[in-house]
Amino acid sequence: MTQTHCPYCSLQCGMTLARSGRTLQVQPWPEFPVNEGALCRKGWTATGLRGHRERLTTPLVRDRATGELRAAGWDEALDLVAQRLIALREQHGPDAVGVFGGGGLTNEKAYSLGKLARVALGTSQIDYNGRWCMSSAASAGNRAFGVDRGLPFPLADIEQTDVVVLVGSNLAETMPPAARHLDRLRERGGTVVVVDPRRTPTAERADLFLQPVPGTDLALALGLLHLVDAIGAVDEEYVAARTNGFEQVRRSVAAWWPERVERVTGVATDELRALARLLAGSDGRRPRAMVLTARGAEQHSQGSDTVLAWINLALALGLPGRPFAGYGCLTGQGNGQGGREHGQKADQLPGYRMIDDPAARDHVAAVWGVPAASLPGPGRSAYEMLDALGTDGGPRALLVFASNIAVSAPNATHVADRLAALDLLVVADLVMSETAALADVVLPVTQWAEETGTMTNLEGRVILRERAVAPPEGVRDELEVIADLAARVGSPVPFSADPAEVFAELGRASAGGPADYAGIDYERIRAEHGVFWPCPAPLDGRSHPGTPRLFADTFPTPDGRARCHVVEHRGAAEQPCPEFPVHLTTGRVLAQYQSGAQTRRVRDLPDEGVFVELHPMLATRVGAYDGEPLTVTTRRGTLTAPARVVDWIRPDTVFVPFHWVGANRLTNDALDPASRMPEFKVCAASVAPLAAGRRRSPETVGAAR
Repeated sequence: MTQTHCPYCSLQCGMTLARSGRTLQVQPWPEFPVNEGALCRKGWTATGLRGHRERLTTPLVRDRATGELRAAGWDEALDLVAQRLIALREQHGPDAVGVFGGGGLTNEKAYSLGKLARVALGTSQIDYNGRWCMSSAASAGNRAFGVDRGLPFPLADIEQTDVVVLVGSNLAETMPPAARHLDRLRERGGTVVVVDPRRTPTAERADLFLQPVPGTDLALALGLLHLVDAIGAVDEEYVAARTNGFEQVRRSVAAWWPERVERVTGVATDELRALARLLAGSDGRRPRAMVLTARGAEQHSQGSDTVLAWINLALALGLPGRPFAGYGCLTGQGNGQGGREHGQKADQLPGYRMIDDPAARDHVAAVWGVPAASLPGPGRSAYEMLDALGTDGGPRALLVFASNIAVSAPNATHVADRLAALDLLVVADLVMSETAALADVVLPVTQWAEETGTMTNLEGRVILRERAVAPPEGVRDELEVIADLAARVGSPVPFSADPAEVFAELGRASAGGPADYAGIDYERIRAEHGVFWPCPAPLDGRSHPGTPRLFADTFPTPDGRARCHVVEHRGAAEQPCPEFPVHLTTGRVLAQYQSGAQTRRVRDLPDEGVFVELHPMLATRVGAYDGEPLTVTTRRGTLTAPARVVDWIRPDTVFVPFHWVGANRLTNDALDPASRMPEFKVCAASVAPLAAGRRRSPETVGAAR
């Protein structure tokens, strides 16, 4: 019996793995507080890839004569990679090599990958797919609060608030065990508000549902703050004592009267006023409230400003730091939080230190045993690095760990072209993903049940993934691969492949930084069911208790105050036009995860394939019929998939899930100027039936959710 954690989303639900002959069974772990033994269907079937016929168990090298991948030994594969990396560096300089990581890597692997890039390869060109997940919320959190932690309080605090506002989150499908907190809140008499262009299963749980035009969440937040101020609900004492910049924000929202907000967002003024009254309270009582944003609000070319607008609202109401209240972001990927804290992002060093900070460089370089001057500066963000592949001054080689960018990147056809322009593409994965199929070298690596290492969930809780079974013969852990490759390219310092040793080094490197793990070790995590960062090293022989809740007394800014920021609604980078008259938005479905490379191969998870969701009014207008092929076209590409005619989406919007090849061939690569987040969540599109089939009425509503 092994107590460990689910391999998927940022809840990192606790589970027990039990051996029964050759079978590995998932059983509950009721004592783990995040999920209390509950799991979604993905969690219950998480062992479905064990022994799968598509599991990679030997390195593969592309034969130059035939163009086909062939089996190779580990020494041959790593020697080839090292030789070509060294040659490219000598010919084009260290930035000729790029490294692309993933939010599913353990903290130890993310840390070692960043160290590989900066120390062994000397490249600034490293980033990861978490740039596409939480970077807008991270940018906003750092600017407003001085720190980026998805939730500054435990998830269970949701149950004790009075009003929770979910902006762009489909919690019931993306992380179902967390939805019980909404149910318990409502049982207590609390109120759930959902803001989403689709009436999702989460919205079905809501007491108030607002359905804005995609890309207008910022305008909605500006209008709410206007109303909160107009009805005298601003917590003036809190604002004066704990914030800077609010008066400028107050003046900036004066122009966002409800009727203007309705014209921009499509949300009726009555609904806007109803939400403002909920947040303001009545009879002189200020309600405890939480504002939680997710990808629907953040994956935009103005995602950072959108989050800042909702943070401004939370600060005006005096919520951050108040018990059972505040602002938070619902992180998506399993280690989306820890993955960016310890060196995978282009501009960061371990401990969430910034790479252009001389003191940070000195500290981390001392831990690594290299001169600070030898560390490169900031590199390109994820999409910008992919866009530069194979170009003059861009990477000529790319190492990819735990990411399926051929499916998950925006404007994916263009990204595939850039991958094809590389001199060397190396992919470490456990199955032949769409990205691995393009590689020159494929390295078979372990999956979650075959490894030990820490993850950091959406609460900032550092948890321990325990190895339950040995990997198949021929498969290596990424820590081994990174250490071996570092030695072959001539790293000036050795790399450990032992996760406990790497975590201890990570703790030293993070010590004193915003994300301080120095007081955490494996035994403490086991004993306490996880430890919240920041958790500095013991002082005077006394262990730090960890920090479940932030901001109670101060904010980690130079003056201890939160910072309000004036932001303005600009709208999506692409607006509907006669050629592309509708909004396209993308998202997840219950049974699949991320690019689907793993979940689409699990037999017990339904693989329904890509589809296009549209409203009956739109279906009637374009002549689409439920179940018939429908073509969606944007300026970047075309997708044909079965239509689902449903009444829970806006009539001006179509929805496509992104777990299958196709959706991200359509999405826009416009970037947020602060976070460099691509605008996944909205672009202009056209829809048309593929053929003139007329077997169903266009008013037919598709299958139940």
